[in-house]
Amino acid sequence: MTGSLQSPDRRCTIFIVSDGIGTTAQAAVEAALVQFPGVDFDVRRYPGVRTREQVLEVVEEAARVDGIIVHTIVIVEVRRLLLRECRQRLIDHVDLLGPLLGQISQKIGMRPLLQPGVARGIDAEYFHRVDAIQYAVRHDDGQGLDTLDEADIVLVGVSRTSKTPLSVYLSMSGWKVANVPIVLGVPPPRQLEEIDQSKIVGLIIDKDELVRIRQHRLQALGAALDGEYADPEKVAEELAYFRRIARRGRPWPLVNITGKSIEETAKEVISIIQRERFRSHAGEVASR
Repeated sequence: MTGSLQSPDRRCTIFIVSDGIGTTAQAAVEAALVQFPGVDFDVRRYPGVRTREQVLEVVEEAARVDGIIVHTIVIVEVRRLLLRECRQRLIDHVDLLGPLLGQISQKIGMRPLLQPGVARGIDAEYFHRVDAIQYAVRHDDGQGLDTLDEADIVLVGVSRTSKTPLSVYLSMSGWKVANVPIVLGVPPPRQLEEIDQSKIVGLIIDKDELVRIRQHRLQALGAALDGEYADPEKVAEELAYFRRIARRGRPWPLVNITGKSIEETAKEVISIIQRERFRSHAGEVASR
């Protein structure tokens, strides 16, 4: 990485890569990002990276968008491969664990275990969380519709209603979460209508708050504010359209995220899903 400051770039893509869940790298990245207010960070998570193919996939994507790779890889062969690929492709990268492990090992005269995830323990629950996180990554923003039925929770909403961060947060507790955007005038994908409707939760937000969030987003991108994306009338039309779509479903239960933290919203979503599961189970018992 360069040693001198250049003209500020208001956008930056960061790849969090780990052969475990990646919570260590995530915490470090989050601590760093708050020091750069006004920058539009695109944080992409790649947990459970343990094969050559997975490493090359991350490296190819990072090279394409000129991103930064932050990693906590403890498997020596995987870490060496990642470092070599980053150097050959001139990709900025930060190894959070390698140098520290080496320093401690040299100081105390003991080799590290070099086992990913030992802080949490490698058990069925650990791998379940890894699978859930990977599912959330593959099913972000309407991707992976062919396996949408495998989700525990499907979040729907208009743009900038915290679908992605909420999906990732829930997945770290083991929930397989997909999120699907609802776009004004565009019918929802058929897969959304075909899956178990009790898995779907809609995210809504007050119009003025959504306008403010979108304006901030446009400012971070250096874009003009006079388009339809943050226009109050157009935003109100989007929200009204989304509510009509939601009523067409079961209807879908709605959670208003206005002024709420991710943790608060997650609790409401989980409560809804658990209630729906209880009703479904009670109905099955009653029908026997």
